[in-house]
Amino acid sequence: MSVHTSSAGDERAGNGAAADKLGAVVAAGESVLAQRFGAQITLIDPEDLHGSGPASVVRAKVDSSPFELPRTLVIKHYPGELDEQPDPFATESASYQLFTALSPEDRVCPELIAHDGSRRVLVLEDLGIAPTLEARLTEHDSRTAERTLLSWARTLGRMHATTAGREPDFNALLRRLGAKTDQQGEALPVTCDRLTRLLREHLLVDTPDQVIKRVHRAATWVTSQEYRAFSPTDLSPENNLVTDDGVRFLDFEHGCMRNALVDVAHLRAPFAFWEGALALPPGMSEAMVAAWSAEVTGVWPGLDDHEALAEGLLDSQLICVWSQSVRVLPELLEDPVSAGTQRPAAVRWCWQELAKQARQLGLAGIAEHAELVAQALDDRFGPGIELGLYPAFH
Repeated sequence: MSVHTSSAGDERAGNGAAADKLGAVVAAGESVLAQRFGAQITLIDPEDLHGSGPASVVRAKVDSSPFELPRTLVIKHYPGELDEQPDPFATESASYQLFTALSPEDRVCPELIAHDGSRRVLVLEDLGIAPTLEARLTEHDSRTAERTLLSWARTLGRMHATTAGREPDFNALLRRLGAKTDQQGEALPVTCDRLTRLLREHLLVDTPDQVIKRVHRAATWVTSQEYRAFSPTDLSPENNLVTDDGVRFLDFEHGCMRNALVDVAHLRAPFAFWEGALALPPGMSEAMVAAWSAEVTGVWPGLDDHEALAEGLLDSQLICVWSQSVRVLPELLEDPVSAGTQRPAAVRWCWQELAKQARQLGLAGIAEHAELVAQALDDRFGPGIELGLYPAFH
């Protein structure tokens, strides 16, 4: 009997702590709204949305307000001290400010209603109950999934087109929040050196000098000033809502300005470095790239040239595959049993697609090296590892 009482007490304590946490987030949201509008705005019925990042994410109803506000709002409250750099609050706050300054038809994310740097709070428009892109891929409806993927690619293109040339604005917003304007991670040449060692030591694949030279050349190009626009960086399908007005992007905790073709390179093997990655049917990747391209050629007419787009995409794909592989492979190689076969198969898919695109452009050295890596991955985690299709395409 005493055990049962203790368990019930622990449960009540846990529920009380959760309620206190929700109450604290709501109170912070009300305070930021009062500061923004100069009047008390009461929020009720908080719902924990269980955000995947460091912030507490809560949906609440607007109970009373002298202003016209959406019926429900989303509050994101970040902890005061984070080891992560760049600071995800500053990055997300600057990102939402950048998009909220655009016209509603150009905004591909929720509107920022209010924010406060000292409290580390964002109050956002609530897009309501809508499926994510991940949900569409797991449903058994191939036509809906195809339409959603193409809508996602077009929305990504609109994001790039509307933020091209706005890097000074984004940097100014970051500086105002006390954040660094250089949002790049590890230097790409360092990534190159790390991956060549990893491939040699763990997969027994040597990297020819001509391949290393091409990677360094690609790194120089992708960090140049060409085709720069805003990138969410995290392109996982769980971070997109499929609303009546189209796909909307969420979670800009890693947003930055970079070469837009790095994002598009991910479409060669869409979402492959996401933990839940599965495969898409033949032709889907090409259709997504075409949908993206149709949105940006008005801003970057040079990309209307098929050869120029293919060349730029190959360099971006090279950097994407190398930088993402050096991020995920150490963990997979350290514990192959727990890794299973699907994640290694997704990484292998990326190297296979890189080989395919390189061979089409006549880059035999790049293609042969990528094929060797793909084969080594199959030898290590297989043999015969293949990435299954998303349920929507079964």
